[in-house]
Amino acid sequence: MDFAFTEDQLAFRDAVSRFFMTEAAPEQLREIWETNVGRSSDLRRKIAEQGLTGLSVPEAEGGLALGDIDWALMTQELGYYAIPDSLADTAYVATGLLSGLPAGHPLRAEWLPRVVDGSCRIAVGHPVNPWVADAHLADLLLLSHATPQGCELHAVGRDAVQVTRLPSIDGSRRLWNVAWQPAAATCVLDAAAAQPLWDEALERGALNVSGQLIGLAQRMLDLSVDYAAQRKQFGKPIGSFQAIKHHLADVVTKIEFARPVLYRAAVALARREPGCAVRVAHARLVCADAAWIAARKGIQVHGAMGYTWEVDLQMFMKRAWVLDAAWGDRGFHRARLGAALLDSDDAALGAGTTFATQHQENAHG
Repeated sequence: MDFAFTEDQLAFRDAVSRFFMTEAAPEQLREIWETNVGRSSDLRRKIAEQGLTGLSVPEAEGGLALGDIDWALMTQELGYYAIPDSLADTAYVATGLLSGLPAGHPLRAEWLPRVVDGSCRIAVGHPVNPWVADAHLADLLLLSHATPQGCELHAVGRDAVQVTRLPSIDGSRRLWNVAWQPAAATCVLDAAAAQPLWDEALERGALNVSGQLIGLAQRMLDLSVDYAAQRKQFGKPIGSFQAIKHHLADVVTKIEFARPVLYRAAVALARREPGCAVRVAHARLVCADAAWIAARKGIQVHGAMGYTWEVDLQMFMKRAWVLDAAWGDRGFHRARLGAALLDSDDAALGAGTTFATQHQENAHG
């Protein structure tokens, strides 16, 4: 498969990076972490002014109509700067759910323009997530209700739910238990119509987390490289020691092998390929692995001080640990991947299959 980003996509990524570099410096993140809500209305307003809230909204509702491949770049920047905002939940996952409604649907017509101008937050309660992120600030909650036929889609206002906060080691990851009562008035789509939308939402949510994990891994690597160049032992930067180089090289390898998997999954989702779920599960696993290795090696390079509040590494490390359980943990995605590989009757597995395939290629070559 021949794949490359366009010049416009790369310019978009660079512009987003410059914006977040200015507006989300580590000292600003610490201030936001320590607030009661864990969010900054000023940062959210600036994000909307940059047009980032309307990336996936269809042009008919005033958005840019960008797709999953563009978000594969965007989410990496969200992770790299540890943006303390559930932007992707509203602008990517929730927007996908609303955009899947029929044209002219009242809910779509009311909320998508508000997503574009940044005047609303939408929280998504997917069955795969036991808790709902940012439910305390949501103007609208898109919630699922399980039935024997699948999951219905319900749209519920903030005043119609009760939320209980769950503690998190990541100060900007605000998770809530949501109590609510499904009713005919809140039901947007029945199970038959809603289940395909929920299935797509799972892939978008998992892809969103995968991109953020790669961004976090890259940031932790960069922080570790900078520290290794400045910290001295025996009169030399510790980065000159072979053991430190090996630690950092391990992280580089994990990231470089994970990125293509992320991009392949984004293409599969954008094209609605039949094996999309397998691609996304694979991306979710390798991106999580890259972030965990980056965190572990970063701590080894920094020493025990890497855990402390004063060191920037701890913010990105904690975000990676928490996101590892969002939109399906590793066990969930291993099961998806394993089912596709092992439960399929036509899975090309085993040495016999490998040699048979090679023999056929030689015969035709």
